[in-house]
Formats: sequence, C-alpha cells, structure tokens
Amino acid sequence: MNHVLVIGAGTMGTVHAKSYAAMENVKLVGIVDIRSERGKELAAETKTEWFGSYEEAIEKLAQVDIVDVCLPTYLHKTYVKKAADAGKHVICEKPLARDKEEARFIVDYCREKNVKLFVGHVLRFFPEYEKSRQLVNDGAIGNVGVARTFRGGIFPTAWNDWYADYKNSGSLVLDMIIHDFDFLRWCFGDVERVYAKGLLGRGFARMDYALVTLRFKNGMIAHVEGSWAHEGFAMKMELAGKEGIISYDSSKEKPLVAVNRSKQAGMSGVAVPESPLRENPYFRELKHFIECIDRDLEPLVTAEDAVKAVEIARAALVSIETGKPVTLV
Repeated sequence: MNHVLVIGAGTMGTVHAKSYAAMENVKLVGIVDIRSERGKELAAETKTEWFGSYEEAIEKLAQVDIVDVCLPTYLHKTYVKKAADAGKHVICEKPLARDKEEARFIVDYCREKNVKLFVGHVLRFFPEYEKSRQLVNDGAIGNVGVARTFRGGIFPTAWNDWYADYKNSGSLVLDMIIHDFDFLRWCFGDVERVYAKGLLGRGFARMDYALVTLRFKNGMIAHVEGSWAHEGFAMKMELAGKEGIISYDSSKEKPLVAVNRSKQAGMSGVAVPESPLRENPYFRELKHFIECIDRDLEPLVTAEDAVKAVEIARAALVSIETGKPVTLV
C-alpha cells in the first residue's frame, strides 16, 4: 500500500487527488493547501484530511511514502527538496523547474537522497499520442520530415494569478507547449536548434502566443504553436512522412487519422481513431508511476526527459527575447 500526500488543491492537484482516491493499493493520506476552504473541499471530495502546511502533514501523518507536488512552477524546487530530505519518493507536475540549471539540481538532489523522481509529462499517456508514436516507429508513414502541433486555450487563472507573472511562470512556452516539446523529442530524438517568435513582453492583457521552430539532430523540422488567446481548449498535431500523414485534432469526432499516400487514389484512406474518453490519461500516468515505484522500473518519462523539455522551452524563450536562433549543446 502506497500512502500519497498531495501538495496543492488547484486544477492539477484536484485531478491527481481524485486519481489516487480511485486507485487500488493506494491511500490518499492528505491534501496540503494554504487555502483552507479549497483544501477542505478537496479533502472532503476525496475522503481524506486537509493540512495547512507540508510540515503539519508530515508531523501528524503516521505514514507518507510519496509526495505529489502540484504547485506553481517556482515552488517545485522548495517542496521537492523537502520531500527528498524526508526520504519520500516524489511525483512533480511539469515543468520540473523554471530553468535547466534548477531542473538539473532537482534531479541530482533526488538522486543523492536516493528517492525516485517522476515528472508529469502526461501527453505520453494520451492514447492518440501513444498511437501516433507507434505508427511512426512502425514506419507507417515513412521517414518523417515535418511536424506541426498546436495547443491553445484561454489565459489560465490560478492562485495569486501566478501565470500572469512571467518571472514565476515562464509563459505558455514553459507551462503549456512544453508538452509538445516533450512529445516530439520522444518521437524524434534530441533537438539541435530552436527559433521562436511570440507576444512575450509586449504587454497584451492576459493573452499570450508563441510559434516555435525546432530542428532535430536527425534533420526533421517541427513547428510548435501555442495560444493563450484561444476560445476553449484544443490540441492538434500533424506528422508528415515520406509515405503518409498522421493527423490529430481534439475537436473532431474521430481525432486521430493515419493516411497512406499510396492508397489515397480511389479510396478515402485508412483511419485509426483513438478516443481520449476510453481512459483518463492522468490516472494512467500516476498508476504507471506507482507501478514503477513498486517494481523498481524505469518510467515512460524519465527525470532526464523532463530536464531536456525545460532546456528546449528555455531556449525558445531566449530566442523570443533576442530574436535569434538558439543552438543546444
């Protein structure tokens, strides 16, 4: 039985807490949040206890095996360290940190303390994205030369409006389209060069936009678009290979379709639909992390993957600020 303490009762903390509450062989032992009303509400929903601070929870709880950090990005280092110092395994929401150096510190610190660290890059657990990568690896569309992704929603609101503070959030580049950076690297390997344009620093009220071009070491090029000026939420993807295209649009009834170019003449192509409603990706992700702890397995997304994702995002932000491409070492 794994005893899990969730820190943060915001959007992701709520998703994680409800996932743990529904799992077998997992006991959600508490919710930590400085907002008593919200913390107590989530604790009641998930039939657990609320604590006003991490220290209070650790002092009062008989057993905690895993600490799940669902706090604003700039607080990740502080609370991951606290958990590691107490010998607890850590699950931390993405992005792991505000910059590569801090991310590297967190990974090394957990390793020194001999605790496992898992980072919530949940896109790898969406069936559509898993299937797309499988199709690419199986050679279903041949060598991929170009990829395009889009991720958009309204400007997020949260505790203390921290998303609106660039020094703490890192804008949508670090807090949203880092999902796509991680997915694309999972599919195509390391990134060599980053060039980006965006609204960062231009003073638009509660709007953000970025277009990031990634050149991979294998020669593939990807265009990653993100918007916090979008009505509703949507994510899209197109992977173009020598022999076909994989396309995905979350707003469509059949969101994932793979088409072989050689079969297009005289027929509509081969469709491979994957419904996002079959299983909650967050539940799958957290269940996987728990299994990795129980069986001492390497996770689908490693802490090193999380550092690389932060590195790409930071390079994009530097490119936006300087107007120049950034080459990754």
